[in-house]
Amino acid sequence: MEKHTAAPAPAPGGGAAGPSGLRASDADRDRIAQILSDALAEGRLTSEEHSERLDTLYAVKTVGELDLLVRDLPADTGGRRPATPATPVAATATAVGGPVETVVAVCSSSARKGRWRPGARTRAVSVMGDITIDLSEAVFEQQVTEITVTSVLGNVEVLVPENVTLRGYGSGVLGNFEVRGEGVAADPQAPVVIVRGFALLGNIEARPKRGFRLVDLAARLRKHLD
Repeated sequence: MEKHTAAPAPAPGGGAAGPSGLRASDADRDRIAQILSDALAEGRLTSEEHSERLDTLYAVKTVGELDLLVRDLPADTGGRRPATPATPVAATATAVGGPVETVVAVCSSSARKGRWRPGARTRAVSVMGDITIDLSEAVFEQQVTEITVTSVLGNVEVLVPENVTLRGYGSGVLGNFEVRGEGVAADPQAPVVIVRGFALLGNIEARPKRGFRLVDLAARLRKHLD
């Protein structure tokens, strides 16, 4: 008699961990951050609730944990509910985050300052150089602006208006990563600037710039949403 090996039973939920158990990507976090930002602008979340959820956003690991952060928000908030895991990550990142502006300083200096329009994402790389990213007079066209910094034997400084919400997530090896002013009360409708970085024998510092504030934040955000 010929023996046939029985096929293994399918795992519940269509996979070993199921869609909600997948590791979250940067694009997944960007989508959730945009939903939270829209909810803040519409008055569905207070500034304290928004800050708490934003902190949790970068601490959790899976798609399911991200979904919990927006489960009490309407599905049409900003029209940007998280896409299914089948959505190509590259296409989603382009649609949500847009192009990434890159600032590089290798044995030199580079700066972004004055009246300029920062994109949703900026990448700064300093190798034995100095970079200044000054947002004190910038025109924000999105609620969340993310700056990713790498410093190797270099120095990177990020300046923001006093009433902008500033968040930092980073570390240093024989170097310094410091974000000041995270505890300072920002305007409820203010944009959020997230600085993520790594310093190797270098220095990364983000802080509010005294005397500079954004004005008419609520009107500006309502106009952008409309």
